[in-house]
Amino acid sequence: MSTPIRFTIADLELLPDRLDDTRYEIIDGELYVSKQPKVGHQDTCSEIVYALRTWMHAGGGGRAVLAPGVIFAADDAVAPDVIWISDERLRDGVDEGGHLRVAPELMVEVLSPGSGNARRDRDLKLRIYSRYGVQEYWIVDWQRREMAVYRREDSALRVAATLRDGDVLTSPLLPGFSCEVSSFWQHAPS
Repeated sequence: MSTPIRFTIADLELLPDRLDDTRYEIIDGELYVSKQPKVGHQDTCSEIVYALRTWMHAGGGGRAVLAPGVIFAADDAVAPDVIWISDERLRDGVDEGGHLRVAPELMVEVLSPGSGNARRDRDLKLRIYSRYGVQEYWIVDWQRREMAVYRREDSALRVAATLRDGDVLTSPLLPGFSCEVSSFWQHAPS
């Protein structure tokens, strides 16, 4: 029986540069490849960043970023859709290549079609984000018009709420932040 291949971030340097924005992620040494998301997905990401930046400019602080690279370890490197990170964590958390090397306080994944994508975001990324100390994790399903909010409880992320049209998102992590979740997918094509 052969030993399974374990990928590291060094292996990503050997992969061909793609012009189609193919995304590569490594979770627990396994390589995941996904295609550039569709317009509805990207529009939802933009609305989330807009809501976070509106709060930030009103005095909330920190930084909201679209699709950054986050390298937790050589065999754990992800490309979340959106993050929010405090100024304190950001100050010493970026490497010379511009990748985060610390866990942002908030990670957001917007689901892409397909059971493999959903499994990666709902299971694998939930575990990895929990393991590396993320404080809050939002999984947004713009097609079903709902989102799951996970918050740190002791040493793990646990579901705190499932929100749908008509619900308002608040967060103890982001004092004063308040947003109708329907605004995240209001412009996404059906």
